[in-house]
Amino acid sequence: MLVLRAAKTMAVAAMALLVSIVAFGNLTDYDTNFAFVQHVLLMDTTFPNSIVRYREITNPVLHHAAYALIIAAEVMTAALCWMGAAQLLQRLRDTGQRFNHAKRTAIVGLTVGFVLWQVGFIALGGEWFGMWMSQQWNGIPSAFRYLVMTLGVLIFLSLPDHDTSEL
Repeated sequence: MLVLRAAKTMAVAAMALLVSIVAFGNLTDYDTNFAFVQHVLLMDTTFPNSIVRYREITNPVLHHAAYALIIAAEVMTAALCWMGAAQLLQRLRDTGQRFNHAKRTAIVGLTVGFVLWQVGFIALGGEWFGMWMSQQWNGIPSAFRYLVMTLGVLIFLSLPDHDTSEL
């Protein structure tokens, strides 16, 4: 149905908008979220007697590099999702095969976002650097929210589209 194709296109565009705003915020208010990354890597607000504190990274250059990698992944996610939404919009009334083919860029963009939030924030930040132990710098709930939204759109988008009689 044409309405489902439009919904998929809008869902991808909505994710592109969200991640664009996140990346814009990180670029224009660098220090605020850099402090978050720095504290997570320093592990300075984890439980004081935790034996995993040997994993801390104290080099400020690596803090900036990690933050730059996060921002780059956000920009890439947003850009690919915007391009993917545009490609989907162009193929909205096309055959099911062509519309399905147009999903590739959006799927790649959503996958980059998934990896950012799942690997970067939940696995590495949350578990490896013990972010879950911090009352002040625990970004797991926010990361999980972004992860679920991204995964939801990725699953919805990945459902196959067939030829529609509404062409």
